Amino acid sequence: MIFKFSKKLLTLLALIFISQQSFAQKNDVGNWFLYLGNQKLNKKFNWHNEVQYRNYNFVGDLQQLLLRTGIGYDLSENNNNLLMGYGFIRSENYIPNTDEKIGNNEHRIYQQFITKQTFGRVNIQHRYRVEERFLESDFQLRFRYFLSLNVPLNNKKLEDKTVYLSAYNEIFIKDETPSYDRNRLYGGLGYVINKNFRVELGYLNQATQANHRNQFQIMFFNNFRYLKTNSK
Repeated sequence: MIFKFSKKLLTLLALIFISQQSFAQKNDVGNWFLYLGNQKLNKKFNWHNEVQYRNYNFVGDLQQLLLRTGIGYDLSENNNNLLMGYGFIRSENYIPNTDEKIGNNEHRIYQQFITKQTFGRVNIQHRYRVEERFLESDFQLRFRYFLSLNVPLNNKKLEDKTVYLSAYNEIFIKDETPSYDRNRLYGGLGYVINKNFRVELGYLNQATQANHRNQFQIMFFNNFRYLKTNSK
């Protein structure tokens, strides 16, 4: 019964999302498709892999393509993860007051620390990230703090066939003046398919010094426990 209810709920949300998108394309609302993978290599090391396809509209008007990967190490069992990685970002920005774009590429090295906490049903994650950004004509150093909450609705934990509420806020700080770069505030609804896969549908507001922009997000997560197991 719960599974049928969850499928109906996510189908309804998808229909609402599609209908909203037809309206949103006229009102400066974009859409991000995200794939986030985390594969355990052994009891301590993990491999992070990520693809983000960001659009000015629902799909087809590319704003940014982001590819990111990294190797992490757990300081404690399945928690307190240190990770170092690399990202490639292709951006296509509109020239003001025109329909033309300028494309540019960015190479990025980053280091981060993630720690998780649980209070009752509330699952909390803190992520601290430092980025060295190699732009085509510039170098920038940026600091990011990410705080997320996941709250299961129909189960006590984020286990199979669980519907959950998701929210996060992330602030970006530069090492130059003005130091404020941007802030992202997100809320959504997710579904745990099984211990390895979950999906989310949500809405994000990104505020920069220049403007605010809203976008929908469709996210797919995989979290395989181990790529290889040791035989006894």
